[in-house]
Amino acid sequence: MSGGSGGRRLTGRVSAVRTSAVHRSAAVLARRRRAADGVPPQRLGAGERLAWLNAASTRIGTTLDLELTARELAEFTVPGFADGAAVDILESVLHGEEGSRWTGSGVPAMRAVALSAVDTMSTLEAVPVGETYVRDQKRHETLLHRYCLRQGKPVMVTRMREDDFDRVAPTASGAAKMRALGVHSYLAVPLIARGLLLGSADFVRGPGSPPFSPTDLALAEQLVSRAAVFIDNARLYGREREHVVTLQRSLLPRGTPDTPGLRVHGEYAPSATRHAVGGDWYDIMSLPGGRTALMAGDVMGRGLPAAATMGRLRAVARTLMTLDMAPERVLARLDLATRDLEDDQVATFLCAVYDPADSRCTLAGAGHVPPLLLDGRGGAAFVDLPAGAPLGAGVIPYDPVTVTVPEGGGLVLYTDGLVKARGADLEDQLGRLRSAALALPPGALEDGGLIAAAPAGPGRFDEAVLLTARAVPLDEGTGLRVWPLSGDGRAASEARRLVTRQLAEWGLDDLADVCELVVSELVGNALRYGNGPGELRLLRGERLVVEVSDTGPDLPQIQHADLSDEGGRGLQLVNMLCRRWGSCRTPGGKVVWAEQNLPA
Repeated sequence: MSGGSGGRRLTGRVSAVRTSAVHRSAAVLARRRRAADGVPPQRLGAGERLAWLNAASTRIGTTLDLELTARELAEFTVPGFADGAAVDILESVLHGEEGSRWTGSGVPAMRAVALSAVDTMSTLEAVPVGETYVRDQKRHETLLHRYCLRQGKPVMVTRMREDDFDRVAPTASGAAKMRALGVHSYLAVPLIARGLLLGSADFVRGPGSPPFSPTDLALAEQLVSRAAVFIDNARLYGREREHVVTLQRSLLPRGTPDTPGLRVHGEYAPSATRHAVGGDWYDIMSLPGGRTALMAGDVMGRGLPAAATMGRLRAVARTLMTLDMAPERVLARLDLATRDLEDDQVATFLCAVYDPADSRCTLAGAGHVPPLLLDGRGGAAFVDLPAGAPLGAGVIPYDPVTVTVPEGGGLVLYTDGLVKARGADLEDQLGRLRSAALALPPGALEDGGLIAAAPAGPGRFDEAVLLTARAVPLDEGTGLRVWPLSGDGRAASEARRLVTRQLAEWGLDDLADVCELVVSELVGNALRYGNGPGELRLLRGERLVVEVSDTGPDLPQIQHADLSDEGGRGLQLVNMLCRRWGSCRTPGGKVVWAEQNLPA
């Protein structure tokens, strides 16, 4: 019997121990949940304070936005740690520069970035958020200025006396606010990361909260040191993004060249998110004969590699267009150049060449979104352009398309960032882009109004490029004349007569002698090597350009002529008398042109 009774007593003790352990575990879990939920650390034990710090790691630094990280720090500590919290950042840090080393000399400008307070202290703000200020240590040096910003040390006033408010607040009105709200304890901690001062975080407690203790100070230092690393990471990322954007903008055209018959506007718009900076680009080039080349491209990828590739492709494209090559041949050459890059890169590209003589535009695309053609009468449609393979894919040739751009109409080139949206169908987005273009008031298209009105909107998650060209009458300073020439021996004299008469009408008689010699040589070469001349074109713009077309396949070259040779010096004379000259192939043959400077 006694043995049985002892067994029952032992069983009772074990059961009690298990019950106690279960209750303790539940209590620990409850405290940890309260710590993660921001319960005031002064009410938690040592283990729960560690859990509170761990919770801070998941709620502070959720993005690489510097100012948002500062706000997360302030909001996490209220009301769990303090009744009011403010975070100030050095102005230089907000601009991507490194922090400052604390010295006894002075403190650079700071900006109030974040403020959080309980409802009873909502008017505690001493410096408005977003305002930059410099603490004048000669006029009024606060404790935060003296210790945190000049020495990198924390400050704690456990119980504030009457004169402490003036030592803590930067202004007399700020001190009065703190007295009126019943602030009784103050704590300030410097934001230090990688040995450099980034700013400061200060905390206050009011009625109903215990004063700050040395344990609270140690906890605040750990919390702020973690947040400082997050803020510095955001600064480094922001600086890298700014470098990429600066590089990208520097690689884009600095200005718009002379574009006869077109009113052109180009614009680059970075994305609203910090990570989507890459290789979108555009270019505008003046070509001989008054033609204009419009180009838009998008390199796949993000960051500096994409921006660098974009710069290299743009340089190659400009070189090819300088040779006045047809758009489809430019794309074929660009595909070869893309495949030769060290890194495997793929890019989309769209090239258009507009001729004001007949208002026709020749386009070719490589995997790019289709351009939008406006008819000038309230209608618009996407050009039915063969998509083509992206540059670098190795699938050529590319097929061109020719469209007519009526006066008052226009052409819109863009990258997919203008229409791309998560979860949205591309065809629907293109339809919205068309509707937005038609809804713009007159002149808004040329001023870049489509950037804000596009389906992706100002909150786009990808960068975008917009290039618009509106067909307009030639201005008074520009003249373009095109004449067909006969294919026999009378062509040279006919061309000289036409050029001389037109130059007299334009008041450019001083250029007539040289222009006659040039046109005689170009027409003579067309008769001799090109199956006879086709058209003569004369353009007065920034310079005077004469151009002769023929059906011959061979491009002219300057030949070395000996003293005894009777010919071979015509192009040498053209080369010496003109600013520059050149030739390019066309679907039906070639064009040879020469350019002269206009009188001052």
